[in-house]
Amino acid sequence: DTIGFQFKPLFFGCSFGGRFYSLEDTWHPDLGEPFGVMHCVMCHCEPQRSRRGKVFGKVSCRNMKQDCPDPTCDDPVLLPGHCCKTCPKGNAQMQTKEAESLFEFFQEKDDDLHKSYNDRSYISSEENSDRDSAAGETQDTPHNICGVWKNLPKSHLRQLEAEQLRVSMTTADNKKEEIQGKIIKHRALFAETFSAILTSDEVHSGMGGIAMLTLSDTENNLHFILILQGLVPHGTSVKVPVRVKLLYRQHLLREIQANISADDPDFAEVLADLNSRELFWLSRGQLQISVETEGQNSRQISGYISGKRSCDTLQSVMSSGSALTPGKTGGVGSAVFTLHHNGSLDFQVLVAGLSSAVVGMTIEMKPRRRSKRSVLYDITADFSATEERGSGRALGSCGRVEARHIHMLLQNELFINIATAEQQESELRGQIRMLPYNGLDARQTELPVPLAGQFVSPPVRTGAAGHAWVSVDEQCHLHYEIVVNGLSKSEDTSVSAHLHGLAEIGEMDDSSTNHKRLLTGFYGQQAQGVLKDISVELLRHLDEGTAYIQVSTKMNPRGEIRGRVSTKNISICELGSRGEVVEEAEFDDLVFVRDPAELRKDPHTCFFEGEHHAHGSQWTPQYNTCFTCTCQKKTVICDPVICPALSCPHTIQPEDQCCPICDEKKESKQTTAAEKVEGDPEGCYFEGDQKMHAPGTTWHPFVPPFGYIKCAVCTCKGSTGEVHCEKLTCPPLTCSRPIRRNPSDCCKECPAEDTPPLEDDEMMQADGTRHCKFGNNYYQNSEHWHPRVPLVGEMKCITCWCDHGVTKCQKKQCPLLSCSNPIRREGKCCPECIGKFWC
Repeated sequence: DTIGFQFKPLFFGCSFGGRFYSLEDTWHPDLGEPFGVMHCVMCHCEPQRSRRGKVFGKVSCRNMKQDCPDPTCDDPVLLPGHCCKTCPKGNAQMQTKEAESLFEFFQEKDDDLHKSYNDRSYISSEENSDRDSAAGETQDTPHNICGVWKNLPKSHLRQLEAEQLRVSMTTADNKKEEIQGKIIKHRALFAETFSAILTSDEVHSGMGGIAMLTLSDTENNLHFILILQGLVPHGTSVKVPVRVKLLYRQHLLREIQANISADDPDFAEVLADLNSRELFWLSRGQLQISVETEGQNSRQISGYISGKRSCDTLQSVMSSGSALTPGKTGGVGSAVFTLHHNGSLDFQVLVAGLSSAVVGMTIEMKPRRRSKRSVLYDITADFSATEERGSGRALGSCGRVEARHIHMLLQNELFINIATAEQQESELRGQIRMLPYNGLDARQTELPVPLAGQFVSPPVRTGAAGHAWVSVDEQCHLHYEIVVNGLSKSEDTSVSAHLHGLAEIGEMDDSSTNHKRLLTGFYGQQAQGVLKDISVELLRHLDEGTAYIQVSTKMNPRGEIRGRVSTKNISICELGSRGEVVEEAEFDDLVFVRDPAELRKDPHTCFFEGEHHAHGSQWTPQYNTCFTCTCQKKTVICDPVICPALSCPHTIQPEDQCCPICDEKKESKQTTAAEKVEGDPEGCYFEGDQKMHAPGTTWHPFVPPFGYIKCAVCTCKGSTGEVHCEKLTCPPLTCSRPIRRNPSDCCKECPAEDTPPLEDDEMMQADGTRHCKFGNNYYQNSEHWHPRVPLVGEMKCITCWCDHGVTKCQKKQCPLLSCSNPIRREGKCCPECIGKFWC
């Protein structure tokens, strides 16, 4: 048996307060003087994935004070540098017990921080040893066990990089039976097309290994690398001679001698010039490779060679743009293949939107010349046309795939070609490619949805085509994976995809934007990602089969290819009784819908304007549509929309919008026709404020619970429906000690004494009392107040005042104490000695 995973380590992080944190790091934020370290606030660097598949970090913070456990004494105290109250010293046993409970409690809370559904780690273990295992029959077919290890802490990533992690499997009925091996990096993994698992006939032998094999590109030479474990006893420093044998039904075909040691048990060799019989047995999985030590107490392990086994998916997208003579018919072909250990190749092919009837379906090599095709297998006899014109399916198996062709198949060197009555050589063609395993079961259980230009309304004659897998998990998160073929190189950089929900697939009107979601993650011609906050209407369309995926390009912003999608397991989302979409967790962004009756029972629910809102949800209040409100555990926080500065000279204020926009009529004279095409009014959906934004508009992003972020500006790219957010660049300052006048300001400024003298007209405007703005409040000159910090509340130990337009804050100075264990009483700013309160 073998266990296989694939792993992609993540080495990115987050920037917070001028410091860099690695992914999955947690810390208490330091707000600087006079606020200091917020011990009751825990921040976490969450891994996220961009639309191009790149990994980046996202900072999220939460208040841990409400999670403090109840103290076990009557008069608990708050120690300096702590968030939770504890019992004072005096009962050592009680204090020790409480410390242990606190440690366990926050260890659980820290574990919660690492529950992320965007970070997944794929591990590939290519070493196998059956230490203390009961080996099965060597003729048994190896089984693949594939999965995803999520949320690995950075310490495990470092151990993985250093090859310090091991994989272990135990039997369910007897824990003493185990196989184990170390996870290693090996360059041969990229070239491996055949493999073998090496085991021993002895029970509890402690021996095992693998063989990675591949054929030469031009000659019938079989290259192999053996990775062995336990064949040479540990502590043996001398070289041990071994014999490597190639067998067919216990008959010796080839033999190689080599020397290995316990420190260096691996080696590579070449079996030259395999004959036709050996190649035939290789393709059928009937060749056996054996490694045996020489001497009186010889030890042996062996295994059968077969095509490389993995949980990757062999698939192909056929398009007219990739045909031998490229065209633009708008048709699509989708194929999925399964290679078995005995060399048989199962296939399922679907075609749609063709110009005429199918007359040929073949698996081919890349033609050496345009006029000379290299057909390997003709599967036309397995094709059956459907009632719809230009559509049909092929289901069957190629039972005698040659070893050379298996090698080419697993090296992405084969193609599938579709010929029609009008295009008798090739109307559709696609490369058979391997998609790496990504942890989703949809590939193994469902066929992909075809995407074609003929499915767009109105139909588009395009050379592109695609297919997609879509599934919904138990959290009502929608997982998608899209593969596109036939796009030109210039179109690769402008590909975008949306998920629509309409009553009929042909409908396309302005109201459809309410059920339209951008599918991010395109990298070249492939995309994958997760949608978490899916509306009830869109889920209903997915359940009824009236939703579709549409891929757009710069040349066809209204849709290049499209396909109808439906998913299973929608019933777990309880479409009939769902209320508003809410966020339940602060860190892992689990988004699901709650019943209104359950909302009223939730102690963290907010009641605002006659409605209940779940913790973490956000909405636009009725009293002012230019505000955005969020619910943070019974507390409603409403922030006014902050309008970004516009660079255009002419602006207008629409009645239905909160911020002014550029006057397109006056700017249209400077806009070229190409720019107008690129700015086609599709609109953008932004996850932060959960609103649609018109093409070309800009706004400050809304990030709950902190509100609008003035240091960043987002822009809606109308041609692709993408949102681009950039951090503002602060201007250079000439003063030596710049200050930030308000905590919410993005850039620092020079203080009044360092600024140049005012001109006469400016001095006239500067006369009179100057006010101060702190957060969303204004204060008179000389007015004092305690600042409020998000997630913490009012900071009573810090006093701010307005000094002629400049806000100044100072932390209360505490006296020096002579005791060694001071405590902080509730409502007090400074710690005090315990002796004052305890006898």
